[in-house]
Amino acid sequence: MYRGKSEGKDCYQVFSPGMDHSLEYLELEEDLRKAIECGEFRVYYQPQLLLSTGETVGYEVLVRWEHPERGLLGPSEFVPLAEETGMIIPLGRWVLTEACRQGRILREEIPPGTGPGTPSRMSVNLSVRQFHYPEFVEDVSAILAETGMDPPDLALEITESVKMEKGPGAVGILQALKGLGVMLVMDDFGTGYSSFTNLKTFPLDVLKIDRSMVEGVDRDPENRALVLASTGLAHVLGLDVVAEGVETAGELDELRSMGCDLTQGNYWQRLCSAETMTELLGMGF
Repeated sequence: MYRGKSEGKDCYQVFSPGMDHSLEYLELEEDLRKAIECGEFRVYYQPQLLLSTGETVGYEVLVRWEHPERGLLGPSEFVPLAEETGMIIPLGRWVLTEACRQGRILREEIPPGTGPGTPSRMSVNLSVRQFHYPEFVEDVSAILAETGMDPPDLALEITESVKMEKGPGAVGILQALKGLGVMLVMDDFGTGYSSFTNLKTFPLDVLKIDRSMVEGVDRDPENRALVLASTGLAHVLGLDVVAEGVETAGELDELRSMGCDLTQGNYWQRLCSAETMTELLGMGF
């Protein structure tokens, strides 16, 4: 029935084993709706370290789904479905609200001795549909006011595909977000239809280099050249550079020598709880 509906009216479909995937998809869609209503999602953190000192100065917020039957699910297992069905809007609103709520608490609980001026930038990923949702900027403004999150402590991560989809409209949205006082990050740089011109056109604060370019940067001359060029250009444009997905000491040392500002990855810390993140803020590796 659902396959027939997807193909339009006045048609018929004969069942085949391959349709089992469609049934599983429909079940997951229904589970996703219930999950948003029942609060089955959780936020985790991955710290970002300042390469010049090794100090933990920020963190990325990552969402996971605690499915009652399938266990802990990563974003690749439910975000595409949420995008397709439009459920990414309420889900994204919940993630941002919960992240800001916890972010304000984390900011207040930075370990004694680090001082109130210790940076603790919180990065939250945005989806394509979230970004182009007509009331998105108003939602961000309301969430900041509701949670008491200091706008400069919030960084919104936007992929290249978000901006490339609707170029002229994206500029206005980004400028409106900047008007709220939040920071803007180009995420996964190097994986989409990159345009160096966009780095100048859009009001960005941070360039985040994707793991695909960081991997083996200490032994792969092509990746090293790409990271070095991206870092140099970003710095000329006044952007900070974050290298993500660092897995080895060699990669870490090479990134430091090339002048990357911040880095994150499993080399020193995988996903962690809010309690662990509180302990890490202001500490070094």
